[in-house]
Amino acid sequence: MAYDEDLANRIREQLAAETALTERAMFGGLAFLLNGNMSVGVSGQGGLMVRVGPEGNDEALGQPHARPFEMRGRAMDGWIRVDPEGVETDAQLEGWVRRGTAFTRTLPPKG
Repeated sequence: MAYDEDLANRIREQLAAETALTERAMFGGLAFLLNGNMSVGVSGQGGLMVRVGPEGNDEALGQPHARPFEMRGRAMDGWIRVDPEGVETDAQLEGWVRRGTAFTRTLPPKG
């Protein structure tokens, strides 16, 4: 399954003011990186991937439509997946994008 191009465009709109933003094909989808660190991504399996950090994991998983992000059958601590129903509105998407960018800004830039 190809990733949702409409969702990618909506993320681009929300991140338009970011100066250190890059995009990269990852995990069968499209990742948005700030200063070289992945922040959010459009999953090739549908929905959104969000980097929340280990400390933000439990709180994020308590939100509607959020579940652990799994890779090769293993849950990735500090990452979550938000089902498409959880990013239907711009307000829903903005909350998740803000969450991902807030955590990513705590990381040192990658060169």
